[in-house]
Amino acid sequence: EYEAIVNAGLVLQLDCPDLAMARHTGFQDLTEAEFLKRAEHQVEVMNHALRNIPAQSLRMHICWGNYEGPHDHDIPLETIMGIILKAKPAAIQFEASNPRHAHEWIVWKNARIPEDKVLVPGVITSTSNYVEHSELVAQRICQFASIVGRERVVAGTDCGFGTFAGIGKMDPEISFKKLEALVQGAALASTRLWRP
Repeated sequence: EYEAIVNAGLVLQLDCPDLAMARHTGFQDLTEAEFLKRAEHQVEVMNHALRNIPAQSLRMHICWGNYEGPHDHDIPLETIMGIILKAKPAAIQFEASNPRHAHEWIVWKNARIPEDKVLVPGVITSTSNYVEHSELVAQRICQFASIVGRERVVAGTDCGFGTFAGIGKMDPEISFKKLEALVQGAALASTRLWRP
């Protein structure tokens, strides 16, 4: 199935909340070491399933749960970073605007990110009806570009706006305004990052 998607000319995104969110929603009873061992195994299985697909045709989404809540039991990005970087997909899409994880850009700065990885930070949130200013979006993009270079950053959202059908507080009109801010912020960042 994965190969059929890629062979049709599409990029395959694998959603992997099991590497982050599952720690506080499904595996609280495990020790951190047990959870990390389980996550490592899941990445090995995923890599095996993707063995015939080029890494550049793959994206992986990491998240701590697309719900408005305290997130004070989320596993830190730093704890799972090594496992994330072992995954085959070239593009890593992750929450970077969620107030509980926005500070973790520094974890990316301190990580040894392989040269073939592309970062897709969430530069707008998907759980708040606040519309980000395009300047903030541009700053977030430039922040990650300063880590891996302008060619290896793609602006994304923290998660989907309609992850759970009929559940959630995101107003559809606001979702489009947030996406408009993302486009405007990406244009600003592009003028800064690509000026002659």
